[in-house]
Amino acid sequence: MPAEWVRHEATWLSYPKNPDSWPGKIETIYPSYHLFVKTLAEGEQVHINVDDEAMLLHVKAELEAIDCNMQNVILHIIPTNDAWCRDHGPAFLLNRKDAAKRALVNWNHNAWGGKYPYELDTEVPVHIAEALGMEMFSPNIVMEGGSIEVNGCGDLITTTSCLLNKNRNPHLNQDQIEGYLRDYYGVENIIWLGDGIVGDDTDGHVDDLSRFVSEDTIITAVEEELWDENYEPLQKNLKMLNRCRLANGKQPTVVELPMPDVVFYDNQRLPASYANFYLANGKVIFPTYRCLTDNEAAYILEACFPDREVVGIDSTDIIWGLGSFHCLSQQMPAL
Repeated sequence: MPAEWVRHEATWLSYPKNPDSWPGKIETIYPSYHLFVKTLAEGEQVHINVDDEAMLLHVKAELEAIDCNMQNVILHIIPTNDAWCRDHGPAFLLNRKDAAKRALVNWNHNAWGGKYPYELDTEVPVHIAEALGMEMFSPNIVMEGGSIEVNGCGDLITTTSCLLNKNRNPHLNQDQIEGYLRDYYGVENIIWLGDGIVGDDTDGHVDDLSRFVSEDTIITAVEEELWDENYEPLQKNLKMLNRCRLANGKQPTVVELPMPDVVFYDNQRLPASYANFYLANGKVIFPTYRCLTDNEAAYILEACFPDREVVGIDSTDIIWGLGSFHCLSQQMPAL
């Protein structure tokens, strides 16, 4: 599995339509979501899964209304339960020996330990493989795209709180899970972190915590306020990263990324994090939360990606669904 910064042919999305994911305010997410699609379509194809012909026509009209480049938008009738394509979509692989070959991994999906309905979502990779005529591997274990992060050079970051959680693969121990990671992502070295952030219903997805920004550099979320519930777990993860080694034996450079102000809605703390950014062709699309640290996060990301445009899109309403732009998207590398 190549790093996210490798040039994409396309990004895959599943159109949000489940009101249970954004109780009482799903309509508020669409301006930011449609802007996300428009921004993606400026530099690559965007494949969007929709439930039926009526939804297809609706989505097409909504995107045309904001002058989205529709030549780069492909709509597929692939029904889903929810919008989190990072987790129910496939992982795309490139063949090391033949650069003209690509395949995908059809991991099982159980809605983060059976928390929500998932009977449609778990079939999405099969439908995508059929639509693309692409070779498919099926490990037959639960794995979510947001639970892992790779640099394309043999290294993978994940968390014990998620991958070792008994609500995923209770029949597997850590060594066995590492075997699947090596076999199906093509990695050698696995870096384990601990717990995720408060409000995250995925049991600690790494894409809210720590991300590769180059082959040997990791950006990681830190909380500076001692009183905050996220302070201790994020400090522990920072220490783990500062002690770890990459597959090449070197210590990675670790860049600290601040956490935004606390985001509450309906008396619930939400998993707002700048680490949930998405690397599109030529761009870094990151979530903003209407606070002063939005600018600080933008400056840090600009320093990490000097050759990319850093685009902030308001995620204050989207995060009520307990995820943001990285959770919503899945990259398909170009051949």
